[in-house]
Amino acid sequence: MGIMVKKITSIAAQKKPGRFNIFLDGQYAFPVSENVLIKYRLTKGMELTEDLITALKQADLQAKAYNKALDYLSYQLRTEKEISTYLKKLATPADDIADIIAKLHELNLLDDLAYAKSYVRTSANTTDKGPFVITQKLKQKGVSQALITEALTEFSLEQQVQNAVKIAQKFVAKNSSISFQALKTKLQQRLATKGFSSEVISLVMDELQLTKDEDQQAEALKKQAQKIWRRYQRFDEPERSFKLKQALYRKGFSLTEIESYLQELAE
Repeated sequence: MGIMVKKITSIAAQKKPGRFNIFLDGQYAFPVSENVLIKYRLTKGMELTEDLITALKQADLQAKAYNKALDYLSYQLRTEKEISTYLKKLATPADDIADIIAKLHELNLLDDLAYAKSYVRTSANTTDKGPFVITQKLKQKGVSQALITEALTEFSLEQQVQNAVKIAQKFVAKNSSISFQALKTKLQQRLATKGFSSEVISLVMDELQLTKDEDQQAEALKKQAQKIWRRYQRFDEPERSFKLKQALYRKGFSLTEIESYLQELAE
């Protein structure tokens, strides 16, 4: 029994550019992309086996997925993991995904280091993210630690300090109603949360040279004390005073400052 073969009787261009319909033995059979047409040198009169027909259909699916990947890349740079995840969502077979990714690498359309460097530069110039937060974001996008480390050289120590100083100045301006000690602690926490290292935080604190403004401190203590005093109104006088002292101390005011305020209050 011979191998079943079918003859290409016609190749018709679709309205969609770069797409063609293949007719076998006078019947419409399947569509192919221009790439597949050229790669397999499909011409009228050519005979196709079942295996070759299967291969052509498979090659066309891969070509479609490749074009979708190109389209996905046309909006912005992507990482290898992002492309892979996108193609998986389109139900692209794993072998095809590997082929497409290899092809995109060859054409320099996929480059995790270039992506990471661009991401670091943009983050450094347009956001308040520090290196640790940037690292986490890039890891989520599938970039390796080695490439992240290399890309972070785009964010100099000097620029990190400049960015962190801006965050710190805004924070200090907004938080004048807390104790000086609490302000320093919260500021350091804020910079750490934004992703800056202890080295950068230390340099920022040196540059700001925060000094305690006694009048501002007294005003902050008074504001906090009034809030706390109202909160504990259900307690009798000695316990209320004790709880007020405790709360103010926890908020970073010194015992001397607290006693001095209570003394004034009593007078």
